[in-house]
Amino acid sequence: MFVGLLTAPLRNWSFKRLVEWASENGFKGLEVAVSPSSQQINIDNLLKGGASEVRKTLENRDIKITSLAFYSIKILESPEDQKFLKKVIEAASTLDVEVVCTLAGGPKEGKDKKKTIMEDFPEIFGPIADEAKAHSVKIAFENWFATNLQGLDHFQAVLEAVPSNVLGFNFDPSHLFWQQIDYIEAVHQFGDRIFHTHAKDTEILPFKLRKIGVLGRGWWRYRIPGWGDLDWTAYITALKEVGYDFVLSIEHEDPFFSPEEGFLRGKEYLQRLV
Repeated sequence: MFVGLLTAPLRNWSFKRLVEWASENGFKGLEVAVSPSSQQINIDNLLKGGASEVRKTLENRDIKITSLAFYSIKILESPEDQKFLKKVIEAASTLDVEVVCTLAGGPKEGKDKKKTIMEDFPEIFGPIADEAKAHSVKIAFENWFATNLQGLDHFQAVLEAVPSNVLGFNFDPSHLFWQQIDYIEAVHQFGDRIFHTHAKDTEILPFKLRKIGVLGRGWWRYRIPGWGDLDWTAYITALKEVGYDFVLSIEHEDPFFSPEEGFLRGKEYLQRLV
């Protein structure tokens, strides 16, 4: 297991600068955020022959791309986003990147999340799963609570809706923790489908929770690993127990640290545990 980072807070850096900084500071993996407008890695340029430049930038840096990540909550409604996701899968294959991270979309109007998964998810992600399998790429859905992946019943519903072994999860314990869902049990339940992980902590603010209750807002916030309330020793142990031996990708949404400082502090904390 090794420490990496999700590049989103550094999206304005060139890919060369990103690789140099991350490598020099001991990171081993990059979850590169991509979109139709992104330039850090331009997917269209890469598919037209730009892969060699990306490979050259990574050469001799002891760092690799763990995932190309395209996060669109509108993926079930947007044919353009679906088309782009297929390009990302092809681009990942071209770079020998085994995982594409994405979202499972949001609930359709008039439907709850589980009904959306069972009725709408297969039509969109069935063909996308076939595309991924043809390119030897795995698709990892981040369990962001605002998407169709909120509770563990939604995790199971996704796997049943499209029964393909290339579909799994970019497992993020932070979203489960504040919902009081057992993130350790979830690792054991879905361990063989955890293809990637987000390392993001959550801090509970009891003095606010006591006043406004769980239905209020502002009683929890995302932090760099080690600055919140997750049990990282137990979490990493659970990952090891299910055979996960890949990246802990720091997702930096901590309001108290700059991108560089947050990533470095998070890495320093996690490195002691892996």
